[in-house]
Amino acid sequence: MEIPGIHHVTAVTGDAQRNVDFYSGILGMRLVKLTVNYDDPSVYHIYYGDGTGRPGSLLTFFAWPGASRGRLGTGLAANVALGIAPDAAGYWTGRLERHGVECAAMNVRDRGEVIAFKDPDGLAVDLVPRAAGDEVAPWAGGGVPPRYAIGGIYGVTLFVKRAAETAAFLGTLGLRRQSTRGSRVRCVAADGGPGAVIEVAEFPLLEAGSVSAGTVHHVALRAPDAASQRSWRDRIVEAGIPVTRVIDRTYFRSIYFREPGGVLLEIATDGPGFAVDEAVQRLGSALMLPESLAAHRERLARQLPPLRLPQAA
Repeated sequence: MEIPGIHHVTAVTGDAQRNVDFYSGILGMRLVKLTVNYDDPSVYHIYYGDGTGRPGSLLTFFAWPGASRGRLGTGLAANVALGIAPDAAGYWTGRLERHGVECAAMNVRDRGEVIAFKDPDGLAVDLVPRAAGDEVAPWAGGGVPPRYAIGGIYGVTLFVKRAAETAAFLGTLGLRRQSTRGSRVRCVAADGGPGAVIEVAEFPLLEAGSVSAGTVHHVALRAPDAASQRSWRDRIVEAGIPVTRVIDRTYFRSIYFREPGGVLLEIATDGPGFAVDEAVQRLGSALMLPESLAAHRERLARQLPPLRLPQAA
């Protein structure tokens, strides 16, 4: 069995409107679903992705109003890398600077020119050239020319105290160890497509991180279907790792567990997808609630801050 790659990455923001303005308005990602955190319906859960919200394109946020900055440390994903076309670095440097976003362009061995910056909450974001043959369908309606638009997740970097343990566990999930450089181990999913890269960085003396605004809450890996998810759950149990039951998230089914370094991981099914309760052309245009919360719509709508979608820039 092989994990096809990352399904989504979920981070935390302290201001939902500012988050939408940045990721939709400046980065040009499509808001594919506006819903609530099913475990805490008093806050938004915001999903960004490509035109249809395909697995591997998804960056999501729990909106915790007024949350203080989190602390980066071990047991957390340190950043999220988004894939762009190999010739898009110049476009993105100019666009970010026009919008007042400080960024740095770096030539990274084996990756080309990487654009690094932070979002308004302090989350580290990299724009990384994707492989020329990667199949992506960037959102064409976000004010960014399709040839330069973000094509989805490229990968993440995990901060842990013992990289060998985490890398070995990722191996049990079907990720292949591609390279080791100093204290960093690079693991890749089998097909090498979007969301294929997980780097494990060892920091034995670093304090444990604290999840709040500007940090990654969890990283979700893909399972093509429910049967493969069950098989992965069995394998995780056999490895002695506590794992949740299968949880219905409407747009996918999920299991959650912590790898040996403490990073919270999820395995999410590819389906049923974001069109189960909203037409594709209307994705992200209204607050969508699971059936279990439908009766509380009016109360939740009063509690949640109103959101406006930014104009394409």
